[in-house]
Amino acid sequence: PLRYISKFREFVKHEAEKNKSQWKTMGPAKVAVPSPNDFLQKHSKEPKLAPKKKEQDGKKLLPLSVPQRTYRPVIQIKKNFINKNAVAVITGAPKKPRPFCVDTRQGDKYLLEPSGLVPKYIKKKNYGVLPKYVTRRNEEMKREQEEYEARVLEQLKKKAMKTLSDEERTNILKALKKNWEEINHAFQGLPVLTDTRYKKMHKEELELKLKQLEHDIAAIEKHKSIYIAN
Repeated sequence: PLRYISKFREFVKHEAEKNKSQWKTMGPAKVAVPSPNDFLQKHSKEPKLAPKKKEQDGKKLLPLSVPQRTYRPVIQIKKNFINKNAVAVITGAPKKPRPFCVDTRQGDKYLLEPSGLVPKYIKKKNYGVLPKYVTRRNEEMKREQEEYEARVLEQLKKKAMKTLSDEERTNILKALKKNWEEINHAFQGLPVLTDTRYKKMHKEELELKLKQLEHDIAAIEKHKSIYIAN
């Protein structure tokens, strides 16, 4: 029998040859070989400068900035640093030896100043001096207190109030304390058992008087200046 031949055979061969690339074939690639005359030359890949402009239409180009004949460039004098350093060392003052601290028998030493053994902070000029901001704040507080006291005195004068003197204040304190002692003595003498209504009322009255006296004594002792309205 005859061998089967597909009717798409020519179409497949055509598609295969059309999509085939030169680098996908087996064996040496069928590419154009470069000519031996086109070899890589020296400086061939460097960027080329634009050609020089020539005189066009009889116009001369601007002259170049060439120095004049009388120009003398500044010549820098080379310094001999070795001699300069030698002269500086000879004429300079000798350095003072830095104090060291030796802490072992083998002679291990370290600088004394940063070790913390030298009391350099207590030898500072401003050591123990009150800071400026504290002094300024104290002056401001004192000035504000004086202004407040002056303002209060002015208001009291307007209201016609009288200032209690120190002697009167002391006498009032003594009298209040004496009165407190008397009432306290009476309070201590009360019976333990308060079984009647009179005893309860008497005890409550003495307690109120003691609390009021204690409040008045504390108020007078706390405030040095006391004003009394006329």
